[in-house]
Amino acid sequence: MKILVVSNLYPPHYVGGYELRCAAVVNALRARGHTVRVLTSNHGVGDSAAVGAVVDGVSRQLRIHGFFGHPWLGIAELRKLEFHNHTVLRTALAEFAPDVVHVWNLGGISKSFCLTLQESGLPVVYDVSDHWIARSLVADVWLNWWNRPHPEPAAGALRKIWTLLGLRRRWSRLAPTDPVTAIRFPRIYFCSKALRDLTVAKGFPVGHGGVIYCPVDITRFFGDPIPADRPLRKLLYVGRLSEDKGVMTALRAMAACAGKFAGELRIYGKGDAKYTAELEAFVAKYQLRVTFHSAGAAEMPAVYSAHDGLIFTSEWEEPFALTPLEAMASGLPVIGTMKGGSQELFRHGQNALTYEAGDAGELGRRIVELDSDPTLRARLAATGHAEVRAKYAEPVIIDQIEQFLQASLHPQQ
Repeated sequence: MKILVVSNLYPPHYVGGYELRCAAVVNALRARGHTVRVLTSNHGVGDSAAVGAVVDGVSRQLRIHGFFGHPWLGIAELRKLEFHNHTVLRTALAEFAPDVVHVWNLGGISKSFCLTLQESGLPVVYDVSDHWIARSLVADVWLNWWNRPHPEPAAGALRKIWTLLGLRRRWSRLAPTDPVTAIRFPRIYFCSKALRDLTVAKGFPVGHGGVIYCPVDITRFFGDPIPADRPLRKLLYVGRLSEDKGVMTALRAMAACAGKFAGELRIYGKGDAKYTAELEAFVAKYQLRVTFHSAGAAEMPAVYSAHDGLIFTSEWEEPFALTPLEAMASGLPVIGTMKGGSQELFRHGQNALTYEAGDAGELGRRIVELDSDPTLRARLAATGHAEVRAKYAEPVIIDQIEQFLQASLHPQQ
């Protein structure tokens, strides 16, 4: 297949797992003989990416609006950005002539792309691993400006004038201005049932969408499951330092199990300076056996292997988190919450221990339970390790994505 991948960011310029997963899939599809071109933004490279340049199969010509430190624009400047982005997209479609377009994250770039791709007649497949449809699509500034029922007086007057003069009709040929309700997603898959259900609940007709879970690279994250005779001395937390990640709950749990758990908690991650200071002050106040660290992506396999268990404390509707997969693949037992897609991964007492998100007391009891029962610890580690390798290893997931793309070429068959 010739596949055009469209995404807001692409490594080495990225903010999280969505972009890293996109790159992993692109590389794997290329290794299987497919021709893949990536169309992404100039975030991180600015104007140095000349128009028309394709370097190592990647074109960085799209422009970001309002995300990742880029400014929010007024409607006149936004119109220019929309025209630019659509010109770049249409040029890529004409020059590359893909068999299928594989759309990833559109956060911060033109959601009106969905309408242009819809009009192209090409097979379009959406990979959705965050809330850019469920929570951001209706807020897209360009489409919202043209279609919101009660605009501000000045915007309403300008919209009326442009419409009466025929400018909206003319401009829509360059950058569509149809309402979000005109967008269809005939070929779409989500990283979890939870994210699909959330998107349906927000009013989007995507209940037919498939589910293809996030993969883990078991060539990077590997290790034998910890044995029963290995004590639980070094617990690990990996992730952003923010309230929605439940880091303070982890600290309160450590305070709750003081005197019952002799191990320590090592926190790997970064966050807002003020919130990080609050966490550090709590640790100092209660003299907790907790330390703060940071590590780059290349160092993370060694970080997992240096610990005895992971706590995954997220308190928001995670689409499908990679951290537990990496820990399980590395042979660690996991304690986690059941928010969002995690409920499709964790089974309490079988491949993990679970607790109610935000309940520090229950988390403390789970830590003590894991510490005091070596047989349970080893069984959870072994089961999680085997399941991740069988169900979530990169080759398994790439097979599913490849098959989904191929089936999209002939949807009637």
